[in-house]
Amino acid sequence: MTTLTARSAAPPALQERLLSRGVLIQGGLLLFVVWLGWSIVGNAQTNMAARGLQFGFGFLDRPAGIPIGEAMVAYTPANTYARALFVGLLNTLRVAIVGCILCTILGVLLGVARLSSNPLLRVLVGGYIEVIRNTPLVLQLVFWHAIVLQMPPVRQALSPLPGVFLSQRGMKIPGLIVDTTFWVMLATLAAGIVGWIMLVRHERARQAATGERRSTLAKGLGLVIVLPGAVTAALGGIAIEWPELRGFNFQGGLTMSPEFVALLVGLTVYTSAFVAEIVRGGIQSVAKGQWEAAHALGLGPGRIMRLVILPQALRVIIPPQTSQYLNLTKNSSLAVVIGYPDLVSIANTSINQTGQAVEVITIFMTVYLLISLVTSAGMNAYNRSVALRER
Repeated sequence: MTTLTARSAAPPALQERLLSRGVLIQGGLLLFVVWLGWSIVGNAQTNMAARGLQFGFGFLDRPAGIPIGEAMVAYTPANTYARALFVGLLNTLRVAIVGCILCTILGVLLGVARLSSNPLLRVLVGGYIEVIRNTPLVLQLVFWHAIVLQMPPVRQALSPLPGVFLSQRGMKIPGLIVDTTFWVMLATLAAGIVGWIMLVRHERARQAATGERRSTLAKGLGLVIVLPGAVTAALGGIAIEWPELRGFNFQGGLTMSPEFVALLVGLTVYTSAFVAEIVRGGIQSVAKGQWEAAHALGLGPGRIMRLVILPQALRVIIPPQTSQYLNLTKNSSLAVVIGYPDLVSIANTSINQTGQAVEVITIFMTVYLLISLVTSAGMNAYNRSVALRER
């Protein structure tokens, strides 16, 4: 404020000189950036020409010849480089999305346990967090990969849950058969989620107007569980494919390769330690008077945390939590260490085969940038929805 006041009070001649100087400095910086970019492009073109290469993305239409052991869509080595990179992108998104969900759940549980009144639990969780946060992620990925490879053979596979089997070949879980009923159920579930969101907004507006609060939990669960379940049952139910041991391997169900399991566990465990500290800091940022007031109203510990503390802590938690989601997504590029075919791994193979390093690096840099921008936009929108608003 003082600087703005002094500048506005300066004589017109001085203001013009300051403005001219600012324009010259910014113009010079712009020219430097343009020159630097032009030099980089020219240097790249010179080096590519010396190696008989031309800049372009025409190689994407050529057969890749890259064997990919794990793909979410149909793929053969006869497919193009564009298809191979798309398979890598889907593999990256799969581990990133599932990892973000799992690390959030585990991180919140650890963050709450970090503040437990039980000293043993508090010390154990604190030790876990310190060890995980101060150990390189690459080392952890190699460790988990070695653990998965030391699992029993297929015939002696571990079964921690019904229909779930762990062996040297990865994890087998029950899978849904995708048919018309599945898509109808999915559409009904999406409609139920939208309905629950609208119901919550309606009740918040009603609470702001009347001061009366009504729970939307029962109605919301009915929309997202009972309604899709009823529609699915009316259509005959969803077919579930259960894994069965036949011969020397399991048949049916969904297969998660050892590399995917190791990468998912490593990223989840590593990121959850940071999420736990974020949650702990967010909870501790809420004034103690909020706890005391909630206790005075007769609320139990669970309801205090869910209705009073966490809604206020979210305003502190969400910004750094967004950074952790972005870090997990970018850290998934370390999958190349354990042989998981993500985008970077397939891009590296494409570079070695085609020599089009600039184009391939441009592709996966653009992809990671878009993923980061979409994630940030979604989290920023959620952050605005929980921000304090003056009335």
